[in-house]
Amino acid sequence: MSQKRDWLRPAVSGALAGAVNGFFGGGGGMVLVPLLAGWCGLGERKAFATSVAVILPLCVLSAGIYLFRGGLDLTAALPYLLGGLLGGWLGGKLFKNISMDWLRRGFGLLLLYGGIRSLFAL
Repeated sequence: MSQKRDWLRPAVSGALAGAVNGFFGGGGGMVLVPLLAGWCGLGERKAFATSVAVILPLCVLSAGIYLFRGGLDLTAALPYLLGGLLGGWLGGKLFKNISMDWLRRGFGLLLLYGGIRSLFAL
């Protein structure tokens, strides 16, 4: 890739992740991880970690828009935020000790689960 276009694939990947995040209120990382690993050429472990760093500001922006438009109840979100902080800390601590095979499988199962639930509105 030429230096002029070095920014293009990451920028398009980020834009797609941001659009998914904005449309669905989250899930941009599910788009971003495969794009970073496949299209942008990052190693899988680095793609997972980079996705987390990219998704944080996207989620903050999406939450701000939902809050501004009246679609976010911060009081109702607080228990989920506290649990998410604990889960994020634990996942970050365990991340380097889990093999890429298991991370890939877990990610794939999460995508399948979400897809099936969405498809059949369970």
